[in-house]
Amino acid sequence: MLSDGTQADINIGENESDPVFVISDLLPHLASEQMKKNGSSVIEGENLNILIGSRPFKSDKESELVKLNILNILFEKYGIKEEDFLSAELEAVPAFKAKDIGFDRSMIGAYGHDDRVCAYPALMAALNTEKTPSKTIITVLTDKEEIGSDGNTGLNSSYLRYFIEDLAADFGERATTVLSKSECLSADVNSAFDPTYPSVMEKNNASYINYGVVVTKYTGSRGKYGTSDASAEFTGRIRALMNKNGVIWQTGELGKVDAGGGGTVAMYIAAMNVDVIDVGVPVLSMHAPYEVIAKADLYMAYKAFRSFIDD
Repeated sequence: MLSDGTQADINIGENESDPVFVISDLLPHLASEQMKKNGSSVIEGENLNILIGSRPFKSDKESELVKLNILNILFEKYGIKEEDFLSAELEAVPAFKAKDIGFDRSMIGAYGHDDRVCAYPALMAALNTEKTPSKTIITVLTDKEEIGSDGNTGLNSSYLRYFIEDLAADFGERATTVLSKSECLSADVNSAFDPTYPSVMEKNNASYINYGVVVTKYTGSRGKYGTSDASAEFTGRIRALMNKNGVIWQTGELGKVDAGGGGTVAMYIAAMNVDVIDVGVPVLSMHAPYEVIAKADLYMAYKAFRSFIDD
């Protein structure tokens, strides 16, 4: 947001001719002390400095000439001043393009499969429905999930509840009644079994790529801590729905009980007394710069969401 109140949307790196930015790393020849650190502290947050330029501004009277040159470029090209960074939302993400993976091209590698690979088919399922739904359909693409869903754009806020309250009021209904009669698929990924790292997974309760969309009854840390545990009745309903519509599906847990775990936004939906369960795509190398999914699983996720909407 610029000082005059206007908004500048800037995307650098999508076009082939765009520059990209890098974070420098220490060469192995001089990294003996770094290699003694624990894995979680090998690269500290304060050392994630992004290289954005090196050429100085043509002046003999100013200090910080490289910074001045960069600011001059940003002002000339985008109208941005230094103070505008105080009200900017900046994101630096890997610049890799999505690519087919494998000789058989059966997989897709890309940055941010978690959770674009579920958000996209969920949205397309809503847009591509061929018949007028008998019930109100809402597809929510929310923010801040990876940092706890906090803030007024995260699902831990009240914006969705307020929206449903207003929607219910238009029809003369109570929001609590509407919410209690609602059902939800929480579109989120699960970790696919990786034979390179089998020790953290319980292979009889793990999801696998090319086995279809994964239904996750509960997530949580160290078991079910911090999770939404879908009811047996709703789990059975979704299972029957998948079978009825020819959706290839599987179940999975997020690793061994004592290996760690993770969570989804399902717990915030459940807190509104809505029946909810996680349904999504199994992912290899989750949270790595280049995540991998199977094309067949992605299609089955789309088919699952379509079946839920059209049911």
